[in-house]
Amino acid sequence: MAETTSRSRYRVDGMDCAGCARKIDTAVRRISGVEDVAVSATTGTMTVDHADLAEVRPAIERQVTRLGYGLRPAAGKDGAGAGDTCCGGSAQTVSTPRPDDTAEAPWWNQPRVRLTAFCGLALVAAFAAAHFFPELNGWLYAAAMLVGLVPIARRAFTAALAGTPFSIETLMSVAAVGAVIIGAAEEAAVVIFLFLVGELLEGIAAGRARASIRALSALVPKTARLERADGRIEEVEADRLSIGDVILVRPGDRIAADGAVLSGASAVNEAPVTGESTPAGKEPGDVVFAGTVNGDSVLRIRVSAAAEDNTIARVVKLVEEAQEKKAPTERFIDRFSRYYTPGVVLLALLVATVPPLAAGEPWLEWVYKGLTILIIGCPCALVISTPAAIAAALSAGARHGLLMKGGAVLEDVGRLQAIAFDKTGTLTEGRPQVTDVVGFEEDAAEVLRLAAALEWNSSHPLALAVLERAKAGSIDVPPATDASALGGKGVTGTVGGKTLLFGSPKAVGERRALSADQRQAIAALNDEGKTVSVLLVDGKVAGAIAMRDEPREDARSGLALLKAAGIRTVMLTGDNRRTAEAIGRDLGVEVRAELMPEDKSRIVGSLKDEGLRVGKVGDGINDAPALATADIGIAMGGGTDVALETADAAILHGRLHDIWAMVALSRRAMANIWENISIAIGLKLVFFVTTVLGITGLWPAILADTGATVLVTANAMRLLAWRARE
Repeated sequence: MAETTSRSRYRVDGMDCAGCARKIDTAVRRISGVEDVAVSATTGTMTVDHADLAEVRPAIERQVTRLGYGLRPAAGKDGAGAGDTCCGGSAQTVSTPRPDDTAEAPWWNQPRVRLTAFCGLALVAAFAAAHFFPELNGWLYAAAMLVGLVPIARRAFTAALAGTPFSIETLMSVAAVGAVIIGAAEEAAVVIFLFLVGELLEGIAAGRARASIRALSALVPKTARLERADGRIEEVEADRLSIGDVILVRPGDRIAADGAVLSGASAVNEAPVTGESTPAGKEPGDVVFAGTVNGDSVLRIRVSAAAEDNTIARVVKLVEEAQEKKAPTERFIDRFSRYYTPGVVLLALLVATVPPLAAGEPWLEWVYKGLTILIIGCPCALVISTPAAIAAALSAGARHGLLMKGGAVLEDVGRLQAIAFDKTGTLTEGRPQVTDVVGFEEDAAEVLRLAAALEWNSSHPLALAVLERAKAGSIDVPPATDASALGGKGVTGTVGGKTLLFGSPKAVGERRALSADQRQAIAALNDEGKTVSVLLVDGKVAGAIAMRDEPREDARSGLALLKAAGIRTVMLTGDNRRTAEAIGRDLGVEVRAELMPEDKSRIVGSLKDEGLRVGKVGDGINDAPALATADIGIAMGGGTDVALETADAAILHGRLHDIWAMVALSRRAMANIWENISIAIGLKLVFFVTTVLGITGLWPAILADTGATVLVTANAMRLLAWRARE
């Protein structure tokens, strides 16, 4: 029988940077029975796949708490602790946590704040006592230092036993103890205090990033008004709603679940989910999302997804999972830091020993400089430079309906050199619209009125386009009698005593020859990629109606933005060449038409063979082969499972401008990452030089290290306020 495996998901308190995450990852992996670990500092979570043994979970909790972090299970919908058992050697992720599961204690009531405050008070007390007892100066500051150093050293020792000997706590402990030994206890005490302040600031900054994700979950109301079978309305917890339940949503209330409108008509503000500022009109049959706000009248809604599967929950889950997937730059920085920290220790040792041994320089002076270099070399700012920016960018994108599955996707989107688009439903609206009404022997309004009468009871897409145009023109449509379809040719009937035929030019031509002018007018419309239907009234050619699946409102400007960004655009469609080329001319895009799904995949592959990084935009189903072949597959959709799960990225509200916005966000995030790396390394190089020259010492070094970490984090957090500017 296959081994039984469980997956446990935890919230980790006090984990503020990638260095913390790496320590926890290393420590937990050493536990017998643990198979895989995924730790995300940006979301404050840890997921562990482990053998289904009673002793494994307690061992995980002991190991993490020994490192100095808080650990609590991320509860599922039933409120139970994380962990789901399944057979067959595979693990299943527990359900997405509810918003209240993610809440942390207020920043002022956390252990790190109390420790920093005690350390600060001890430093002030040492300073005051030293004023009265100057002969005890060293001892007083050493005692003040121990208030903060003891917990730091304990964490360093635990981390070393758990497989991370070169942690930031180790560097800080060595530097502080060394400073006391060479008589710099006052500076050592200040360094420890500033280090704790820096950790505190890191925690606050990291908390802001997590709060942006929790804010998404908080959009869903905690209660809903459930309509019972007997008509009674009962207020229940929103996470207890089941598929098929009917809920009542009053004007001004947030909608508690994904669903479809049963009755009522209202304007719904979908900005929390899609980013659209204009409320969307909703009528019976229309889809609504959890977290959106009902406008001006009561809606009855049939629930279509449970709480853990609604749009908001899936977006939160996607963002959290994406942040656990490291980008190439982040992986490089991570690997680099593994060698960087031991290298700093070696460099500090050389600085402390080589000048005294080789040139007879004073030992105390150069040991002091070596200890300072240990502090300067702390990798926190460098390690957090990439994940902080990626987390902020992914969160900002999610708030604007731009979903990317991980840092690697975020990086690659900005590097795209060509993007291939599906036509129907992507570049176009996905349904035909009346573009021209031409009168030959009747005026245009009469042609539309009679054609609409024949199509009144039809659900054919072309019929619906005619009826929509008649409705938009406020045309009074008369009743038709004896209306019937002529298989593939058109429809006939009687209106006001007149015998009508509304069908293809060929079908009409079989009954009445078209004049040269009429044929020329129809050919001109066909050349524009339009489908033409002709109306015959009592044997006379009354007129014609042309229809076409028209481009989306923002298609032309969206493609222009991509071209201005240096990206080649191509349309791939199975539609006929004449129609496709007409749309392509309107939009200014390359056209490849009359394609099968495998042809689309082949063309994407050929673009890659030209050395281009290629993206493919489609609906995530018919274009699956091409989406898989492309470097980045982007699904257009309204929060459906396909849009969220099929491709590498998804555009929630299906605007072409958002493709450009995704590229712009990626490029801005990468620029931010390189700014962060420059800040982190630049400050270290400056202070390395000033330390060797004897200009700066221990406490300016810790200020530089803490300052770099705070600057890098603050710079990354600017991405949370990102907005696409066209």
